[in-house]
Amino acid sequence: MAAEYLCCTWDLACQFNNTDHHTELNGTDRLIIRRGQAFTINLYLNSGSYQPGYSQLHITAETGPQPEEQYGTRAVFGLSDEIDDTRWSAAVSSPPGDTVCLSVCAAPDAPIGRYVLTLDGHIQFDFILLFNPWCPRDVVYMDSEEKLAEYVLAQDGIIFRGNAEYPVPIAWYFGQFEEGILDACLRILDMNPKHSRNPGKDCSGRRNVIYVTRVLSAMINSNDRDYGVLEGCWKDTFDGGVSPMSWRGSVQILRTWSSTSCLPVRFGQCWVFAAVACTVSRALGIPCRVVTNFYSAHDTNSNLVIERYLNEKGEIDSSTRDMIWNYHCWVESWMTRSDLPPGFDGWQASDPTPQEKSEGVFCCGPVPVRAIKEGELTFKYDAPFVFAEVNADLVHILKYNDGSTRKIVNDQKVGQKISTKSVGRDEREDITHLYKYPEGSAEERQVFEKANHQNKLHQQQANPGLQITIKLSTGIRKGCDFDVFAIVTNNTEEDKKCRLVFASRAVSYNGVIGRECGFKDLLNVELAPGGGERKVPLRLNYSKYCTNLTEDNLIRLGALLIDYSTKEAMMAMRDIVLDDPEIKIRILGEPKEKRKLAAELTLQNPLPETLQGCCFTIEGANLTGGSSITEKLESPIEPGQEAKVKIYFTPTQSGLRKLVVDFDSDKLGHVRGYKNVIIGK
Repeated sequence: MAAEYLCCTWDLACQFNNTDHHTELNGTDRLIIRRGQAFTINLYLNSGSYQPGYSQLHITAETGPQPEEQYGTRAVFGLSDEIDDTRWSAAVSSPPGDTVCLSVCAAPDAPIGRYVLTLDGHIQFDFILLFNPWCPRDVVYMDSEEKLAEYVLAQDGIIFRGNAEYPVPIAWYFGQFEEGILDACLRILDMNPKHSRNPGKDCSGRRNVIYVTRVLSAMINSNDRDYGVLEGCWKDTFDGGVSPMSWRGSVQILRTWSSTSCLPVRFGQCWVFAAVACTVSRALGIPCRVVTNFYSAHDTNSNLVIERYLNEKGEIDSSTRDMIWNYHCWVESWMTRSDLPPGFDGWQASDPTPQEKSEGVFCCGPVPVRAIKEGELTFKYDAPFVFAEVNADLVHILKYNDGSTRKIVNDQKVGQKISTKSVGRDEREDITHLYKYPEGSAEERQVFEKANHQNKLHQQQANPGLQITIKLSTGIRKGCDFDVFAIVTNNTEEDKKCRLVFASRAVSYNGVIGRECGFKDLLNVELAPGGGERKVPLRLNYSKYCTNLTEDNLIRLGALLIDYSTKEAMMAMRDIVLDDPEIKIRILGEPKEKRKLAAELTLQNPLPETLQGCCFTIEGANLTGGSSITEKLESPIEPGQEAKVKIYFTPTQSGLRKLVVDFDSDKLGHVRGYKNVIIGK
């Protein structure tokens, strides 16, 4: 095709191409395609015609500010007889004539990002290139349509909080296809410091999903003062921003960041960091899921041991930086790891919550989940830190008033009920077995030997002469008074005289201990031999705990038993999640595309006091126009009274959607709920 024939018009066939490349939910007003898969351009020639074998075409594809062939950011190619999906290629798929149907395919390892395609130096147009998990040649390839629907296309999901005994599901609106979100995600890549230092090298690095995942892990947080998306805050107050509990999805966060000159959005905590990272990963075409690890260790000195010192009143010395988080969320991304020995492809853990520096920057991962299970701590990236999060040993040491110390017998384990949302269902999937071998197994011991986990290797089963456990009464919810019980048993053959300290304190999800909610110190607990038992109650009154609770609704119970005759100490710990009231959600009207619906929202005040400043907010992918809708209640809600509103919204897309609901007030804080809604065409 000679240059003079290219005085023509063209059609990028965005509707067809975007649908074929699974990007149509981003809109069809511009070309958004995936690498390793052909797309079609229609050229309408004003004069002359295309003749196979005679007509030629010179094509360049360029990305980044300094495109160069050696870096893979510039590709130069001509017409072939047919498309070659292993490299940049083009072929004509129409018969001779004045309409040319041109197929173009990006290399399956091409850098992702914004591109300019030039035909014969005359025709230029822009497109966006993404990772392609539908393409077997792409390193993010996933061979299950059901999993692709969940981990790439799903715009909402479930994140688990609470604690190991009581995982609490919350709905999250990822919204990766909402207007402006893909542009914000590409801007995150452009704002990262590596791009500022060397744009050409950074854009070249975007062919590598490991590199991109690591950049995202650093850029979702702002601890390096690097134009990161979110600022973390783990204090009791959130002056200058909003509580992390108030976020229902990622869309508002990413839009705020992008529209305020990339100033960090205040504030996030671990599930918010992870959820935003999941949104950005899915937007770029990387299969991704949010994972929750219950009783998660933060090991700052890499010795795989978290030591906690207590005094005789059961009070913990809070000077150590090592922590046990009630739960901690990170993300897993799906990819091939050609940089590692075979067998470590698949899910890779990375953590955007700023905890420790890696290569001088606050980021973590990606590290193969299997490397954690096998104790391969030299594998990139940050395997020792993630291994500690699920395997560190928790050691409690009692400091007596006379200065002597004694190790406390306590069976609390780190790394429990590692959880993610099931594929295609809202249930919790337990994936602990992907991170750890069964406790006490020969394989577990081999892993600890490989990882040099001396504490675990030298652990011996304690002989439970004295035993202590904590039991809860039923129906524990926010607003009521309730009892908890310490059960002490003497399995020895002699009488025992003990001291029992039974304490309760408010606790934040990241393990920071708050104020006392109830306390008992019994100096003379006598236990008969051969199974003698005492059941000691502790009353927790709403009037006392109500002002001490954090937004996490958690109370930590600790029962410390000291044997006067041997000076041995045993301890039981348990966390209570205080149930919020249920938000009842009714959808009024027939759920159809572009038809106005109403959500009737009801919540009963469970507290013995009046709720002020009440409001309901709804949000949902393709339900609320990419923003939230809030309805404030005019009057306060008395004890036992119902708060009730109707909020109207108009769905824009058919399919299964989650309507995410939030109720906020002065005394209850943020209460969450959701409803699955099937929107018809």
